[in-house]
Parts: sequence; C-alpha cells; structure tokens
Amino acid sequence: MELIVDGYVSLNDRGALDDLRMQRRKLAVDLKARTGFDYQATIQQIEDDIIVIEAGLARLDAATS
Repeated sequence: MELIVDGYVSLNDRGALDDLRMQRRKLAVDLKARTGFDYQATIQQIEDDIIVIEAGLARLDAATS
C-alpha cells in the first residue's frame, strides 16, 4: 500500500487517493457488518491501509501549503 500511495503522491493525484480511502472505508464497514466469521485481522489491515493513505494525503497538503 505504501508504494501505491507514494506513486499517487508523486503524481500529485489527490483524487486517486481519496477514491482509494473511500473504497477502503466502505470495505471496512461492510466487513464489520458481517457475522459468522472473524474478520478482525482483515479489518485491521484495511484500517492500517487507511492510515497510510491519510498520511499520503497529508503529504500532498504539506506540499501545496
């Protein structure tokens, strides 16, 4: 995920990062709503991905300030 985010940051592609973050958030919400299986490890990975994406967005914000 870090390489993907680094690529989008280097391309200054905020839209792609926003889309990626939204997709991860929707996936986390969907998995949290499911029952019958423990998705906690997957949810944790998705939340870690969101942290990396948000750090990339913060780097874009810092670069434009």
